[in-house]
Amino acid sequence: MKIVNPIAILGEDKACEYIKKLGFKILERNFRKGYGEIDIVALDKDILVFVEVKTRTSNQFGTPLEAITYWKLKSLIKTAEFYKLTHPKLPESLRIDAVSIILSGNEVQNIELTKNISGF
Repeated sequence: MKIVNPIAILGEDKACEYIKKLGFKILERNFRKGYGEIDIVALDKDILVFVEVKTRTSNQFGTPLEAITYWKLKSLIKTAEFYKLTHPKLPESLRIDAVSIILSGNEVQNIELTKNISGF
């Protein structure tokens, strides 16, 4: 299943640009397994990082980070564990981060990286 939401696509593109500037190396985008999806798989030095991207055009219905529910986090962890099992040569250290983005039109109004959202 492909992302068809243009705001989500733009958000993921902006998130990739942002974390690359922070020194991350993007390994893969939109990794899917039946029960879950990881927006960005990256390396932050010697840590394998799974990045959830949440993009909004306002905080009217809550902040982007508030959209990451307990169930979404459980799915992310399960999918990250599967990814690691199928990529054994990648670093043992794992982390789940979130990039929250507020857009105004096609421009980023605010972008923020929150590291280790799972305590994983």
